[in-house]
This record gives sequence, C-alpha cells and structure tokens, in this order.
Amino acid sequence: MQKPTLQGEMLVLRPIRADDADAMWDMLADPEGRRLTGTTATFTRPQIDAWCASRATAEDRYDFAVTANGSDELLGEIVLNDIDHEVRKANMRLVMRPAFRGRGYGTEGIELVLGFAFDGLGLHRVELDVLAINARAKSLYENIGFRVEGRRRDAYRDGDGWCDAIDMGMLEDEYRATQVSS
Repeated sequence: MQKPTLQGEMLVLRPIRADDADAMWDMLADPEGRRLTGTTATFTRPQIDAWCASRATAEDRYDFAVTANGSDELLGEIVLNDIDHEVRKANMRLVMRPAFRGRGYGTEGIELVLGFAFDGLGLHRVELDVLAINARAKSLYENIGFRVEGRRRDAYRDGDGWCDAIDMGMLEDEYRATQVSS
C-alpha cells in the first residue's frame, strides 16, 4: 500500500520512516506526554527502531510524521488506524514532542488527516479518545469539530490512580459543514 504525503500551509505529514526512531524515542521518553496520552507500556530502543522501520508496510493504517517549515525533523506523530472499510470508520491519535506543543501544528495536522480520511479514503466517521486530564487536547478536538460521544470511567491509569476516557467522533457531514464555513 502506497503511503501518501499530505501538504499543508505550515506542515508536511509524511510517512514515518526508520530514521525517525531517535525522535520517536525522545517523544516516548517524555513523562508528561506519556501521562496525557495514557501510555503505560514500556518500550525498548530496538522495539522503537523496528516499529519505525515497519510503518511503510503496515496495512490499513497511516502513521504520519508531523514536519514543519521545510524541515524533515519529526515534531510529532499523527495516526489513522483501526480502519474499517466496510463501516467506513477509523481511529485517530496525535502526539507532539514537548518542544512543539501549543504551536498550532496539531490543529493543522488533524485537519490534513481528516481531509485525507473523508476525501481520500471515503470514510464516514473518524473517532478518538482523549483522557479527561488532557483538557488542552479535548479543547483542540472540539474546536476542530469533534463531538463528545461518551465517557469510559477509569479507562486509563494516571500514576497510582485512574482517569476517564472521553470518546469523541466526527462524521463526514460534520466535516463537510466545517469546510463550507472555513
């Protein structure tokens, strides 16, 4: 499966490559990023190397490196996965390296991926979950047009405690409505 590159005003979303492993390792070493995304698994460097190298041939998912300003450096990762072509839906997730959060990259990256999902893949629905402790991400998703659809209580660990997951989704007609008003 040929993986596309998506071009925006500030960003280029390109397929994750083997040489992104250093930046991916850096991103996974960030305690706050791990907490806000609910990442509890521990990874070894060889696992990260192998994972990055395998993205080009991964079926029914698109793992994009967020790059900006003409640089090829991985600033973050945005993924469209769990694609169900029969139901025409997919899951989306985003994580940015600490130094690149809060700069608008997430907003543009999500908008590019939504365009690809709805116009390129013909999906009807894109869904995600966000941790209740991650108000900034929830606000970002709502501002783009995702709607809260439910809450899963104590779905993630938060240190010694628990954290709810907020399920959000966007339907194709909701996406189209945001494009008309833009």
